[in-house]
Amino acid sequence: MFQNSPSCFISAVWDRLVGMVSDAASNVLTGVVEAVRTLFEGDPETRRQVAFSVAMIALSAKMAKADGVVTTAEVDAFKDIFKYPDNQAANVARLYNLARQDVAGYEAYAEKMKALCVSCENNCPILEDIIDGLFHIAKADGLIHENEMAFLQRVADIFGMAEDRFEQITARHVHVSGRDPYKVLGVKPSDDFADIRKRYRVLASENHPDRLVARGVPAEFHQIANDRMAALNAAYEAIEKERCAA
Repeated sequence: MFQNSPSCFISAVWDRLVGMVSDAASNVLTGVVEAVRTLFEGDPETRRQVAFSVAMIALSAKMAKADGVVTTAEVDAFKDIFKYPDNQAANVARLYNLARQDVAGYEAYAEKMKALCVSCENNCPILEDIIDGLFHIAKADGLIHENEMAFLQRVADIFGMAEDRFEQITARHVHVSGRDPYKVLGVKPSDDFADIRKRYRVLASENHPDRLVARGVPAEFHQIANDRMAALNAAYEAIEKERCAA
């Protein structure tokens, strides 16, 4: 999971992490959060990375149950995000299955993961990264089930995400009749093009892959950031072309 770390360190992290929560299956998340805090008390950077990874594993496990079916495509999408070493596949699967069987509802997971945002601000970037990753998994089978959509909306609410921001993220992933470039950028067709350009530049800066590094997001998650940037660029180019043709 941490590509620049020695394999022995990775192995020790997962062995200890899973071991500390295996006996607490009635409330796995509480054990995981405490394990992360205990293992990396003096290392906030590693703690953020492990906590982010655990958040994605736990919420992905819960979301996989939302539509009642876990498809191969969803599992593959999960692996796209987490390119963990082969020798840790069993530990990751074990934690995933523990989270899926936990008696705690996904709301409890989301509430705990909200603490990842140290700034405690609404529309926290690291929490938006989590929502983006969950969308990536949900749409992997070519369809986002209404129960999955409700799940994503509820998690966004718990994260304190504004409705218009959630709609903007949704527009990047869900576009039955074609992607709406204005919704992707969070602007209106009536807005002046200079304001749209300014908005695009702000979003491009906020969502640059380097920003994810600064937020402590694991490197394997950066493909999501690249996809996000591609959607923003395509939206801006579509609006620019439309305005030039008018």
